Amino acid sequence: MKKVRVGLIGCGFISGIYLENAKKFNFYDITACADLDLSRAKATAEKHNIEKAYLPEELIQDPEIDLVLNLTIPAAHADIAVQALKAGKHVYSEKPLAVTREEGQAIQEAAKESGCYVGNAPDTFLGGGIQTARKLIEDGWIGRPVSATAFMMNHGHEHWHPDPGFYYQKGGGPMFDMGPYYITALISMMGPVKRVTGAASVTFPERTILSEPKYGEKIQVNTPTQINGIMEFHQGAVASIITSFDTWHHSLPYIEVYGEEGSLVVPDPNTFGGPVRVRRKGQEQWSDIPLTHGFSENSRGIGLAEMAYAILEGRSPRASGDLAYHVLDIMHGFHDAAEQGKHYELSSTCDQPATLPTGIDQDNFHDLMSGK
Repeated sequence: MKKVRVGLIGCGFISGIYLENAKKFNFYDITACADLDLSRAKATAEKHNIEKAYLPEELIQDPEIDLVLNLTIPAAHADIAVQALKAGKHVYSEKPLAVTREEGQAIQEAAKESGCYVGNAPDTFLGGGIQTARKLIEDGWIGRPVSATAFMMNHGHEHWHPDPGFYYQKGGGPMFDMGPYYITALISMMGPVKRVTGAASVTFPERTILSEPKYGEKIQVNTPTQINGIMEFHQGAVASIITSFDTWHHSLPYIEVYGEEGSLVVPDPNTFGGPVRVRRKGQEQWSDIPLTHGFSENSRGIGLAEMAYAILEGRSPRASGDLAYHVLDIMHGFHDAAEQGKHYELSSTCDQPATLPTGIDQDNFHDLMSGK
């Protein structure tokens, strides 16, 4: 079987799970890694038995690399992606696609010019939990979705993160940090969004770091930390979403979808498993639904694997660049609506990503995806 040759850029913490999960598939290999700190790239290559260790620009120019796995910081996503696309390589990036709409559009344009594919995290919607929820909707268990709720609420990262300052600057905040997981999950289940509105605020303009090594340092907050949004979907449903770094405690669900025939509890979209629960009209209790798909453990990188397989098949990946740009546009739309006091009409859209075959996991991925 032909294999897609992947080069990883950015050997930070998140690279570890990608490298471990890559070993479970036989149709792509991570053959090179790169980092601005060449010694870190070399250490990663040695630890994971990778052939080559580079600086980022050297990896991008390597003619033996088919796909660049972009695990750099968000501010560098667009620059690395555009360079790789112009070098004739497909790109799969961590979330978000880019920091600004303009950067996202530059990535899309470079992909169009090069004829290469763009894929993007989050890929948790391909996990067993959300794929099961999607199947229940498509099989009519709750009827046509009418509305949904999504809640991501905590009190920020300064209590535990070693360097939390970024989360309170432009391109950070709860919406850009965690919103991609929730919005992507909702689009996976209900399709693209046509209009959003929202309100946003900063409750605590200054934060004090309570974690090491920067304990006691002050952070000036320069992005909204409380965002309440409304999403109107093309298929008619309306969703409410709250992302907050200003909440001490709550007892709200992650995601729920409410249909004409019943209601659906969707698991944490930052994970891959369950639980998934349904309660149809007339029923007195909720029912736990067994997962219909695999990848219920920490399967970060399944989007990369699915993209590599899509390249071999000559089709767009499920965790596509169009999906990631639509999510980016929606997140900015909440902030724009809050600033301007009016609805934001989405200029972007995407296809609702196709479901994965039922029963799929890493052991039977090739057979089920190829229809064998």
